[in-house]
Amino acid sequence: MASQVASPSASLHTTSSSTTLSTPALSPSSPTRLSPDDLELLAKLEEQNRLLETDSKSLRSVNGSRRNSGSSLVSSSSASSNLSHLEEDSWILWGRIVNEWEDVRKKKEKQIKELVRKGIPHHFRAIVWQLLCTAQSMPIKDQYSELLKMTSPCEKLIRRDIARTYPEHDFFKEKDSFGQEVLFNVMKAYSLVDREVGYCQGSAFIVGLLLMQMPEEEAFCVFVKLMQDYRLRELFKPSMAELGLCMYQFEYMIQEQLPELYVHFQSQSFHTSMYASSWFLTIFLTTFPLPIATRIFDIFMSEGLEIVFRVGLAVLQMNQAELMQLDMEGMLQHFQKVISHQFDSGPDKLIQASYQVKYNAKKMKKLEKEYTTIKTKEMEEQVEIKRLRTENRLLKQRIETLEKESASLADRLIQGQVTRAQEAEENYLIKRELATIKQQSDEAITKLEQAENTIRELQQQQWHKCSSRYSEDFVLQLEKELVQARLSEAESHCALKEMQDKVLEMEKRNSSLPDENNVARLQEELIAVKLREAEALMGLKELRQQVKDLEEHWQRHLARTAGRWKDPSRKNTVNELQDELMTIRLREAESQADLKEMKQRMMEMETQNHINSNHLRRAEQEVTNLQGKAQYLSAQNKGLLAQLSEAKRKQAETECKNKEEVMAVRLREADSIAAVAELQQHIAELEIQKEEGKIQGQLNNSDSNQYIRELKDQIAELNDEAKKGFQVEDFAGPANSVFCRNTDEPLEINPWS
Repeated sequence: MASQVASPSASLHTTSSSTTLSTPALSPSSPTRLSPDDLELLAKLEEQNRLLETDSKSLRSVNGSRRNSGSSLVSSSSASSNLSHLEEDSWILWGRIVNEWEDVRKKKEKQIKELVRKGIPHHFRAIVWQLLCTAQSMPIKDQYSELLKMTSPCEKLIRRDIARTYPEHDFFKEKDSFGQEVLFNVMKAYSLVDREVGYCQGSAFIVGLLLMQMPEEEAFCVFVKLMQDYRLRELFKPSMAELGLCMYQFEYMIQEQLPELYVHFQSQSFHTSMYASSWFLTIFLTTFPLPIATRIFDIFMSEGLEIVFRVGLAVLQMNQAELMQLDMEGMLQHFQKVISHQFDSGPDKLIQASYQVKYNAKKMKKLEKEYTTIKTKEMEEQVEIKRLRTENRLLKQRIETLEKESASLADRLIQGQVTRAQEAEENYLIKRELATIKQQSDEAITKLEQAENTIRELQQQQWHKCSSRYSEDFVLQLEKELVQARLSEAESHCALKEMQDKVLEMEKRNSSLPDENNVARLQEELIAVKLREAEALMGLKELRQQVKDLEEHWQRHLARTAGRWKDPSRKNTVNELQDELMTIRLREAESQADLKEMKQRMMEMETQNHINSNHLRRAEQEVTNLQGKAQYLSAQNKGLLAQLSEAKRKQAETECKNKEEVMAVRLREADSIAAVAELQQHIAELEIQKEEGKIQGQLNNSDSNQYIRELKDQIAELNDEAKKGFQVEDFAGPANSVFCRNTDEPLEINPWS
């Protein structure tokens, strides 16, 4: 047997050629009795089937026998006598179907579906698969060799997962074998053709099954067709939106047809994606043995994903009693170990049960719309949550900014309060000094009044005591008073210096103040102080001159009185009167000096009081300015808060309007998608009518050409409308799946495969 089986890399063209050779005898007009050549060909093919069924390496034998059909058919010609009439009819029927595929597909589509459900013969499977998906003459087949020369960004991921694709199959289990190489080539070529999908785990199992049946170029074309026309591309997209839709529809079918099992799954938190994702992504290739999975794949090529829903629900129906008694881990073990080997005896029972499952295409369309609506709402909620988070972050930043500004204003307010407290304390000290100065001024005025009274008394005594005489004690008293007058002069001089020092200090203070008005006021005060100082200096000069005159008079008086004891009594009397008059004048001069000194002190006190009043007034003005600034800042803050609230309100209104517009646009898009689907269906119906019109036209040539032209015009118009409708984008959310996209972490397609 080993000598008769070729490697899986051989071409399938021998199979198609052998089929073509047999077709002339299989045409509908041929007689029932077959020619010897046809019987020999059928015998060869049936012998190969028998060998495949008995061989443990059946699929490899299928590929080998197909690729080296010439030698194997010759070597097995002796088995033709064992063919049954039923098998002969099956081979004859499939030979006719393949030979006249276009006509049979249009006229007897239901009969073809029934035949596919019963199983496609091994040697016809490759060509029938290509015919079912219309991949026998694709332009992309010519680009395959060019694609293999290019570099794909997914090569590393493909290499990593190849060893985990059919690891127990002889065609793929050896490292760097021919099977792994052609599998890598097909996956790489598709990742370059469809860069949006690229490579996804799970697709390699489908490509591996195709490579078991046909060469890599034809497998590549069939895989491209499956991805484009059988919803597999949507299943393998990065978002896996189609897989989420399938899970939603399948879960509804379980809830409707197996409610008790659905309740049990919900109570155990056993989600549909935990066991059914691999069914849809690999078409049961990782769940059942290859003979059973291949039969299911036959029906999938004919009817699409509907068979996956039917088989999945049939499996659950047949295992409902066992699953109802298990928990989550037990159910996982059951799906892993029991279900995968439950149909080893043959797939007929499973397929019969699957076609007893209720499947409503209209209900599935309705569920698809519901799922799209749900995902649209979820996307809108996610967008709204994202917007609210962004708005919350901006509000937090605004709050932090306002808190910083508030803290700064609070610091400035506290600093202003501290400054006002210091100024109040200084004002209090200035007022206390001013009160002390006023008290001193009152005392000086009192003393001045007393001095004036004393002067009056002395003047009155001058006229009443003309006869009194000077004594030696009185002269000494005058000398003491002169000394006191000089001491008073020295004290006035010291007070003048102190006043000059204060003026200098005030000038320094005024120079440190930045306000021009305050500087101007202080300059005026300085000028007034200097004028008073000049007046005080003039008064001091006059006092000095008077003291000097008094000293001269006193010296002359002493010279005259030196010999008064020697003069006669008359002269002595006159001299005494003159001395008394001089003494009175001296006292008067001293009193005037004291009076001027008191006036000078009074002027100094008034100047100091004026300066202190100016200081107090400036401090009060600064306090008023600070209060006005604080009120202005608080009013500005209130205005900013009002503007912020108004901006928020306007933003909320704008967002509401945008939401309404987005919802309206999406509703229009959904309507457009539905319209496009209807147009496509109408196009398909018109194409069928067109073909039927061609057939009728062959029978009635009189009106066929006109009918065909009308159908072509209608199809062209509907194609234009469909092209316009296809511009609408599909909003489908991501689905939960046990399959992941291209990641660096290796993930198994099915944990129990």
